Amino acid sequence: MTSEPATEPSRAPRRALALALLAGALGAALVLVSAGQVWSESSVRFAQGSVPLRAEGGDISGLPSALALVGLAALVAVFAVRRTTRVVVSALLTLSGAGTVAIALFATNSTEALEEQAAETSGLAGSDIGAVSHSLWPYVSVAGGALLLLAGVLALRYGRRWPSMSGSARYERSPRPSSRARNTAPTVDPDRPEDLWKALDRGEDPTYDTPGIGTGRHQGQ
Repeated sequence: MTSEPATEPSRAPRRALALALLAGALGAALVLVSAGQVWSESSVRFAQGSVPLRAEGGDISGLPSALALVGLAALVAVFAVRRTTRVVVSALLTLSGAGTVAIALFATNSTEALEEQAAETSGLAGSDIGAVSHSLWPYVSVAGGALLLLAGVLALRYGRRWPSMSGSARYERSPRPSSRARNTAPTVDPDRPEDLWKALDRGEDPTYDTPGIGTGRHQGQ
């Protein structure tokens, strides 16, 4: 009966890890996809009629896409670093999500991109545009930023208990052979030069504990 409370805390970091990966990847995808969609529409009037205007998310602001890429890179980097650096990277992921939410919310009512298009179309600065309609894509970008923010919060809370990449382990020095391993090494015959050369190739000291060599000094005393 006491095993369940003990194992429940150990499952929390694993669940948080899975949720952070899913939220971060999905959030970045939503932000990047929405940047290529139409966020607002309007029209500019001329004497002969009107010309429709459309502004995509990337036309209004490129910051949400940039922050989504930064957040995605930070999510991957969380597993490549440890300790204090992991906290810093997790904070960067959190800030990327928060910044995406703030900028996407601000862009929902922005008309600057439509006004610039109207000026280019008419050739006159300050051309008046008609009624502006907004799509749901800015709010999709907000949702993506919120998912990135969630991934950052989870990384800050549980990141220290997540596994890290072990790719650098092969560059670490191998431990020194134990005494048991040395004892099981092939016996070196001091009268056979080939045995001495093989021992040197293995990185061994052929004079270590070898009859006639390693103990010769003691015999002469």
